[in-house]
Amino acid sequence: MYAIWLEENKLQIRTDLSVPQINDGEALIRVRLAGICATDLEMIKGYYPFCGVLGHEFVGEVVEAKNATELIGKRVVGEINAACGHCRNCLSGFPTHCENRTVLGINNRNGVFAEYCTLPTENLHEVSDEVADEYAVFTEPLAAAVEILEQVHICPTQRVLIIGAGRLGLLIAQTLALSGCDLSVIARHQKQIDILNSFRIPVTSQEELDVLHHKIDVVIEASGTSEGFQLASNLVCPRGTIVIKSTFKGDTKINVSQLVVNEITMVGSRCGPFEPALRLLTKHQVDPVRLIDRRYPLTDGIAALEYASQPGILKVLLDIQ
Repeated sequence: MYAIWLEENKLQIRTDLSVPQINDGEALIRVRLAGICATDLEMIKGYYPFCGVLGHEFVGEVVEAKNATELIGKRVVGEINAACGHCRNCLSGFPTHCENRTVLGINNRNGVFAEYCTLPTENLHEVSDEVADEYAVFTEPLAAAVEILEQVHICPTQRVLIIGAGRLGLLIAQTLALSGCDLSVIARHQKQIDILNSFRIPVTSQEELDVLHHKIDVVIEASGTSEGFQLASNLVCPRGTIVIKSTFKGDTKINVSQLVVNEITMVGSRCGPFEPALRLLTKHQVDPVRLIDRRYPLTDGIAALEYASQPGILKVLLDIQ
C-alpha cells in the first residue's frame, strides 16, 4: 500500500508496505480522507521520536473487524490513543494517559497517511450520513477543542482570549463562542481574520493588547510558540487560568514567581471527547470546512506537508482513495 513514512525526521513515500494485520479487538480501516495538523509538522522537526506512518486525523471505512462485524462497511472516525485497559491510569478512568498506550501516527502505531490503518474497535465512532467526509475528518481536532470545556468552567461573564488562529485555534474559537463568554482571538494573517469575521468572533488588535495586561480571565495558548506562552502569562488576570493547547519542539521560559504571586492556574489540554464533537458537526454548530486550504492525493503527500508548513496555511487534506 501507499504510505507517508517518517524516519529520522525525513519523509518518504513508500509503496512496499503490506496492508496491516489486525489483532483481536481491532479493526482494519480503509482511510478515505486525512488531515494534516501542527503536531504532524512538529513530529517532522523532532517533537517526538517516531519511525513509521505519520498522521492521526482521519475518516475511513471499516473493512475488517473480527469481534465487531457490525462495524464492517461503516464510516468511522477514531480516537488516537490505544490503551492497555489494565494499568493504573486506565483503571482510574484516564485511558488517554495509559502507561502502555500506543498513539496513532505518534507513538508505536502506524498512522493514517496510508491506504489502511488499524485501531481498537472501542476507539471507533460511527459517522452519520448527515456528516460528509470533509466535516468528519475534523472530529479529532474538534474534540481537542471541546476538551477545554471539559477541563475549565467557562461562563458567559468571563473574558476569554485565544492566542493563535491557526488550524486548532479557529476550531477552539467556534467551540468557545457557543458558551456565550466574552471571547476574542489574536490572529496574525488576513485569512484567519476574515474567517473569524465571518463567524462574528472579535479579533484583538495589537493596540488592544496593551490595555489587556492582567485583565483576561481565561487565556487559551494555541499559537504553538514559546512567545505565545509569555504573552498568555502577561494577559491573564490574578487567579485566572491559562490553557495550553500547543505542542511544539523546543523549550519555553516560565516566570514561576509571577504565576505564584498571581495564583495562576495552568491547564495542559490534549485529546478530547469524540461524541460531543460529532454532535456539533451533525447539528452544524461548527463549520470546519472554511478552514480547508487545499487537498492533495496521497501520492503527493510530501508536497502537501511542505505546503501545510508555510505560515498562515490552515487545513490541508489528503485524499487517500
